Amino acid sequence: MRANMRETTLAVFALALLASPAWAGYCGVARYNGVVPCSHQQDCHTVYKTVRCKVYEQKEITCTRTVYDRVCEDKVINVTRMVPETCQKEVCYTVCKPVYETKTRCYTVCKPVWETKTRCYTVCKPVWETHSKEVCYTVCKPVWETKTRCYTVCKPVWETKTRCYTVCKPVWETRQREVQYQVAVKVPYTKTIQVKSGNWTTQTYEVQRPVCKKTVASVGTFEWDACLCKCVYKPGPCVTLTCQGPPIKCCKRVWVPCCIEKTINCCKTVCETRSRTECYKVCTMVPETKTCEYKVCKMVPETRTCNYQVCKMVPEQRSKTVCYKVCKMVPEQRTCEYKVCHMVPEQKTCTYQVCKMVPEQRSKTVCYTVCKPVCEQKTIKVMKCVPRTECYTKTICCPKIICKQVPVCVACEPSCGCAEEPTCGVADSCCN
Repeated sequence: MRANMRETTLAVFALALLASPAWAGYCGVARYNGVVPCSHQQDCHTVYKTVRCKVYEQKEITCTRTVYDRVCEDKVINVTRMVPETCQKEVCYTVCKPVYETKTRCYTVCKPVWETKTRCYTVCKPVWETHSKEVCYTVCKPVWETKTRCYTVCKPVWETKTRCYTVCKPVWETRQREVQYQVAVKVPYTKTIQVKSGNWTTQTYEVQRPVCKKTVASVGTFEWDACLCKCVYKPGPCVTLTCQGPPIKCCKRVWVPCCIEKTINCCKTVCETRSRTECYKVCTMVPETKTCEYKVCKMVPETRTCNYQVCKMVPEQRSKTVCYKVCKMVPEQRTCEYKVCHMVPEQKTCTYQVCKMVPEQRSKTVCYTVCKPVCEQKTIKVMKCVPRTECYTKTICCPKIICKQVPVCVACEPSCGCAEEPTCGVADSCCN
């Protein structure tokens, strides 16, 4: 396909060269539309040109690949299944019943009363000065040394054991009790308040205009000039004048405040004590015996050898210049205000409830489940991948270079009276 496109392009280019008359001295490469150097008629002839083209050919090749097939196999495994078994037993338990009692007590509360006082104190302000000095110090350089040591390692050995333990199982029981609670009740009342009000009034005021300064030239004079033989006008000196226009009258609105008494309806909240019956649950823990298996790890000692490195620090003396700051404290007098709190005692009374738990003995029958292990065998399906090699064919494109002859038409012009036959490509033509 690319070779066909190249052939088409070359043919179009050759036709474009022959579309208009050209100078034979350049074999038709340079074209001048509508201009002929000489009055003789031009001729053209066909020349074959060799062109190299790239062509792609399709080729089939055989390749191999690995394919995995999934195969099912049967496998027998051991399974332990737990079989539940129900048992019953008589259990005695104690329940605590709450008994509420109301009591009153008096307590003293200290109210804080704040008082402002003033005191003078002295503050030392730090002033820093920078100094430098020579300091000698010791640096320890590490030196490594390899050593060998023997150590004992305990290897764990696991052993399976069985033990019995008691679990407390919760049993819930629903009961009822009287509970007192407070309800907020809204009580309406009337009160008088001060309401801020007012009205707008118009006021008139004057605004002075800005003072303006302007420079004005005074009246000049005519003087006789002997050189020009005529009178010449000379302007007078410049004078600065100050002027101000009349004031501007402006109006503005001013709010005049006033207070008005107004009666409003309010509502306050009062707490009211009420009682209700509510249900609550009591949890009793019932003991239950279970069996479990656990593993015990025993540590068996084993001797091993390892290499380790020991670092020895070798001291080395060095010196350096250190800059340090010295702080001098300069005293300064200041005054501060502080508050002192005086606690004033105040007597208050509060009511609280005391709950006493009264024990009560009860008994009930409890059912519990014990799981016994049962061993059995089970067959399951196991997937397995089996590799195999298969062959397949694919098509590829291979490039190939071919040569072909392409016709090209070249125009030549005759000589301008120098020779009878036309010359093609002659540089020393009479029309050059």
